[in-house]
Amino acid sequence: MSKVGLVLGGGGITGAAYHFGALFSLRMATGWDPDDAEVVIGTSSGSFVAAVVRGGELSLHTLVGDAHDRHQMAADMGDSLFRRARPGGVVRWMRSGLRPRLARPDLNIALGSPAVYSTDGIVEWVENAVGDLADSWPDKPTVVVGYDIRERERVPFGTDAAPDVALKHAVAASSAVPLVFEPVDIDGVMYADGGLASGTNADLVLGSPEPLDLVIVIAPLAAAQTRRGARFYEGIFDRAGRSALAGEVEMIRDSWPDTDVLVFRPDDRVLEATRPNPFSVRAAIPAFLRTLRSFRDELSEPEVWQVLERHLGVTDAVA
Repeated sequence: MSKVGLVLGGGGITGAAYHFGALFSLRMATGWDPDDAEVVIGTSSGSFVAAVVRGGELSLHTLVGDAHDRHQMAADMGDSLFRRARPGGVVRWMRSGLRPRLARPDLNIALGSPAVYSTDGIVEWVENAVGDLADSWPDKPTVVVGYDIRERERVPFGTDAAPDVALKHAVAASSAVPLVFEPVDIDGVMYADGGLASGTNADLVLGSPEPLDLVIVIAPLAAAQTRRGARFYEGIFDRAGRSALAGEVEMIRDSWPDTDVLVFRPDDRVLEATRPNPFSVRAAIPAFLRTLRSFRDELSEPEVWQVLERHLGVTDAVA
């Protein structure tokens, strides 16, 4: 059996929907269970999906809940995830974000700044999705990437390089997008979205004790090209995502020359649903459905299918 690494990049709510569609497609096409991955790396919304994978809850119910239609689902998801932040953010920002940066001001001065929403809803979302696992950590290798605001460095929760923390708090920290969600305080250290270091952090698979046979990277914010009619910031995020991911893939291939690397990213059809607002709860279901259609074509590409067939096998239904 091939050893597989799974990398789930950031991308907001629509990025999580893209992950669900991508993983559903891979599972249906090959019979491979994503939880069989030797290691799962999750960043930002990808960290929530990583928790779902390790919790054995990769299902439609996890995505849509008890809603009877997509409008109710959007309302329920919005009410659950977007909880108004409590007062006091300015003082915290001045202490942990603003003051250390006054000597060398740059764009990072916004880190830790007051935000509209708390991460309480994210914590509860993880609890509802994976139950008791939210208060502990998966038995299988799992890395959730956060970002230490004061030290300006990524923190790979789930490894020896990071403090022990409950899965739900690691996911909240990894998902704390600046200016949208408040940073997360863990033992006096303020953490923000792991995507501040990289949208994918794929190079962390190199922490595996042995080389992997296949690394699957799902990167919602590293589109191959900017969609037509895109907002100016979409191109900025995609270029940054592509650049970081290219460097990470090069590191993997240099270190493990015999390892296959497959990168999946949204095409124009998917981008029309996932953009321009990755936090749109209304776009989650359209993004999921478009991803299923997109992967039907993408997985049928010979250069992709041959790699999957070699490492993941094929279900009897597909064969």
